[in-house]
Amino acid sequence: MDKNHSFYSVGQKERETQDRVVALFCSELGYEYLGNWADREGNSNIEEALLRKYLAGKGYSDALIARSLDQLRTTANNFQESLYTNNKNVYGLLRYGIKVKEEAGKTARLWSLWTGSILRRTSLGLPRR
Repeated sequence: MDKNHSFYSVGQKERETQDRVVALFCSELGYEYLGNWADREGNSNIEEALLRKYLAGKGYSDALIARSLDQLRTTANNFQESLYTNNKNVYGLLRYGIKVKEEAGKTARLWSLWTGSILRRTSLGLPRR
């Protein structure tokens, strides 16, 4: 590899690929592009404000949303596990639901954080990181 093919060249190709992927997700799957969040203050792997808004729109109570987000955060940030295990466990919560009590004294139920097939969801955003 000569000096004209620097790390920047690889980065540029990666950026072009990301642009194509973003275009595909937006045009074919109906995702909303949320912009480049690489340097955004407060950047997180769990966008609580967006998830809270989505769940409230689905009719979830504030108490249920708070408990679900707490369990999701705890699972994602478990420093006793590997990143792979944390990601797998978070996927399980998203895919199969979170078991929480809506109120003290009630039986815990399994609550879904996302509903419907990927092609029918319309409240999805795609940030670039």
